[in-house]
Amino acid sequence: MLTMQDISDRLEIQDLLARYSAAIDTRCWDDLDDLFTPDAHVDYTETGGIAGSLAEQKAYFAEVLPLFKGSQHLTATSTIVLEGDEAKVKTLCFNPMVVDDQQIYFVGLWYRDVLSRTPSGWRFRERYEIKSWDFHTGSR
Repeated sequence: MLTMQDISDRLEIQDLLARYSAAIDTRCWDDLDDLFTPDAHVDYTETGGIAGSLAEQKAYFAEVLPLFKGSQHLTATSTIVLEGDEAKVKTLCFNPMVVDDQQIYFVGLWYRDVLSRTPSGWRFRERYEIKSWDFHTGSR
């Protein structure tokens, strides 16, 4: 049976995941600062991105994501394993990205995360994207 702390932790983690998607899709890169630990390592290489610190990721996002007219990160079916002040989370993500009026890039992926409980709440310490599939519509 889940304790009240387990329930609270799971709700906070779900909120963290939603806030990440909102920051990316609204292109509010500085909102990510409240979601990651200062020493976080992020690896998006499987989906064509880079691996590095949050600062490096934010610079990369600011350079690359404006090439897309829009995106939506739909996350669901998270599995959460709580181990004290650490959580291991795996979350499905469906991410359509609009290239232009003729093309949409669809990608299915999994986020594999290690989270840390901090005085300010749960934060990403490690985030890794696992590419499952992708599909392009329109001409390429």
